[in-house]
Amino acid sequence: MNNDAVRTTLAHLVGTVYTTHTKATVTALTGRMRVVGPNEISTMEFDPQRIHVQADDEGRILGFVFA
Repeated sequence: MNNDAVRTTLAHLVGTVYTTHTKATVTALTGRMRVVGPNEISTMEFDPQRIHVQADDEGRILGFVFA
């Protein structure tokens, strides 16, 4: 699944609140094991398969970034 397909698959999560279950949902829907939630630490290495979940101060998902 390419990054555009991932964005389409996860579009229904935008606007919802990120919880501990969201990471498992993202992995299940996309098959990608490297999912980084808001305020989680990740390595600096470039990995286009990694999904970073962007969220606002209230924890609502704004979108997804790949790097």
